[in-house]
Amino acid sequence: MNAPIVSFNHVGKSFAVNGFELEAIREFNLDIAEGEFVAIVGSSGCGKSTLLRLLVGLDTEFRGQISVDGKAVSGISGERGIVFQEHRLFPWLTVADNIGLGLVNEPLSGAQKQQRIQDFIELVGLSDFTEAYPHQLSGGMAQRVAIARGLVASPRILLLDEPFGALDALTRQQMQDELLAIRERAKITTILVTHDVEEAIFLADRVVVMEPRPGRIKQVVDIALPHPRQRSSYDFHQLREELLHELTSDDHYQPSAAVQIRDLPLTFIAC
Repeated sequence: MNAPIVSFNHVGKSFAVNGFELEAIREFNLDIAEGEFVAIVGSSGCGKSTLLRLLVGLDTEFRGQISVDGKAVSGISGERGIVFQEHRLFPWLTVADNIGLGLVNEPLSGAQKQQRIQDFIELVGLSDFTEAYPHQLSGGMAQRVAIARGLVASPRILLLDEPFGALDALTRQQMQDELLAIRERAKITTILVTHDVEEAIFLADRVVVMEPRPGRIKQVVDIALPHPRQRSSYDFHQLREELLHELTSDDHYQPSAAVQIRDLPLTFIAC
């Protein structure tokens, strides 16, 4: 087996709150292979977003070790890009300029930066909106810009913190499809934090179920369903029920038995 690109080893994190230590994460251990799509699900307060902040290097105070290619993470790096729930675009900058912010620290010439920006505008399907401003974009389009900004420096790892949580249901599903297409083209290792079990099953190769307070792994589930995945399929539904049960119960999951309905009265059928 190849060495993992990302390793969390005995990771723990506490915060000082009103003079007390609040333990947010306890003994988190996880290896992620290059090119893998991993989703982390759990209730609010289980430490999902904190894990992403630690991996991207926004918070360097924690116990244990987080490593990329065997090297300990010690701060922000261009090999790790992140997209937040709010697109966080600068309203006075165009789509191209907002994406270009992801290249501020890259040693590229002006022409190289412009070409890279254009390549990723095309990647997320916004070629007709290069000079548009955020207020001229839909929510889904703005989030595509944020994803392009996270990808433009060609990171090896893309971190997504509830990226579609603020979108309506239809746009959310469209963006999930778009994310899978982008990931297929970019061949990038992806870690998604979400509270949406269905989203996790639809997108990920593995789903990590977290227990809250302090956050720790309850179960890791392999998602063996082939793409494109059908949300209405029996297997998808069973996985969804199993994961929801894991999030809400400590009992061992038992799938419900199929119920056969027969001999319905004719008056009922006529209705």
